[in-house]
Amino acid sequence: MQAGKKHPEQRTDWERVKRDAAQNAPVAFDPAVDPYDPNDAKATTDYWRAATVKRGRPPVAVPRPTLNMRIDAEVLAAFKATGPGWQTRINAVLREAVERGLIHA
Repeated sequence: MQAGKKHPEQRTDWERVKRDAAQNAPVAFDPAVDPYDPNDAKATTDYWRAATVKRGRPPVAVPRPTLNMRIDAEVLAAFKATGPGWQTRINAVLREAVERGLIHA
């Protein structure tokens, strides 16, 4: 991607963020929806001191096993060309084949 070009899904106006930071402008805050006032150093510190940060994927009822397999390069390229989530789409295609009876246990 060329410098200065936004990713199509990016919604943050980084130029505005940089201008606001340079001017030391206050961060927008709505007490009805925001957990703390980001312009209040004590509120920010208190919030993050009490916060619990969880990393990784959330637990699932039935975990999916990890699979290593070989497939044709063209098949992989076609799925990757569909963008993020291509692994999930491969699973959906295989699930549909099982549900349609094309693959038997």
